[in-house]
Amino acid sequence: MIVHHVPIIIKWLFPKFTWNRDRQKSNIYLTFDDGPVPGVTDFVLDELAKHHMKATFFCVGDNVRKHPGLAKRIIEEGHQIGNHTYSHLNGSKTENGAYIANVAKCSDMIYEVTKTHPRLFRPPYGRINAKQAGLLSKEFELVMWDVLSGDYDQRQLPETCLRKTKKHTKNGAIILFHDQQKTAGIIRKVLPTYLKFVQQKGYQAELL
Repeated sequence: MIVHHVPIIIKWLFPKFTWNRDRQKSNIYLTFDDGPVPGVTDFVLDELAKHHMKATFFCVGDNVRKHPGLAKRIIEEGHQIGNHTYSHLNGSKTENGAYIANVAKCSDMIYEVTKTHPRLFRPPYGRINAKQAGLLSKEFELVMWDVLSGDYDQRQLPETCLRKTKKHTKNGAIILFHDQQKTAGIIRKVLPTYLKFVQQKGYQAELL
């Protein structure tokens, strides 16, 4: 079962993480994990450009290495890149030293390709232990999410993904989509309509 909206108790239990921004402002924050991936990230960028919206892409370092042109395009079009580890590691299953080194390797690759230093970090799968979080919080803002689209779940109909994401979108929401091959089909069906919804409701899609 997909939990499309993070319960308030989880946010209280883990206050070191950023779950949402200011609820008093009509801004939302679109985020895309796991890219850059050809055929998906470029589609997302095209749709964002059509609607004059900005987003944050939490990139896997190895994908930045494989697709530098797409990573550069993200920055050139006014979006931002966050660190999502080099190898999409699960923090709860990775030794601390290896995990921190993998994060550093991702930052190095992002800088090598885009000449920008990522200041945001999102742990793959949302899995990270307290020691890792403590170490990384010295360098990064640790960003989770407020609304999970569930676009990665092949069992979920695109209509359900869209309806649930729209339902939980509100001021300050950090919304999580994925620009990866697994989500290529569903994001093409969901994202254009969702971005129109965002405009119709008067939200501004801003950088984190």
